[in-house]
Amino acid sequence: MVNEKRIARSYKLMDIRVVYPRKNTSKPDKGHKKYPYLLKGLKIERINQVWATDITWIPMKQGFMYMMAIIDLKSRYVLNWSISNTMDAAWCTEVLKETINMHGCPEIFNTDQGSQFTSLMFTDLLKENDIAISMDGKGRAIDNVFIERLWRSVKVEYVYLNPANGGVALYKGIKEYIDFYNNQRPHQSLDYETPNQVYQSLRKAA
Repeated sequence: MVNEKRIARSYKLMDIRVVYPRKNTSKPDKGHKKYPYLLKGLKIERINQVWATDITWIPMKQGFMYMMAIIDLKSRYVLNWSISNTMDAAWCTEVLKETINMHGCPEIFNTDQGSQFTSLMFTDLLKENDIAISMDGKGRAIDNVFIERLWRSVKVEYVYLNPANGGVALYKGIKEYIDFYNNQRPHQSLDYETPNQVYQSLRKAA
């Protein structure tokens, strides 16, 4: 019979690990208001109808950083993104403010129930701009599946193959990858067009 404990000790000594996110980026705050999920059964027909955001952690050669991105769900276009060594509400709110300044306002903004997104600072900015607030059900990452697919693409196609040696290198590398993702990488779900092609064509048609 295989000694599982001995195998586990061997893996630990050889530093053999499964590569997957371990940092909890969605810690709820019991004192913050939670909002209902508005996307169930919703047909997304136009750009800027629904934006979604999330935070993930990005491993480097030494340590890790956090990445936040905001995407348009119709086109899968990455509207804005940022990296930081902390993931507080002020950072998330500033990224949201930048995105609104760049692209205008969506009708609905979808997040998980992380404390950054349920904070008054973040939700007040959405309310001030008459943006409907939607939040995933607790423990239901599938509700935000489109941005989860973005994280998988970023990590599998770039991060794990090119571990950055510091924050500056990580920023430059992510910038190049997002440019590739938006402007060069065709998506099967978009009839093999790029997110930027879809976003710009629908914006012109609006």
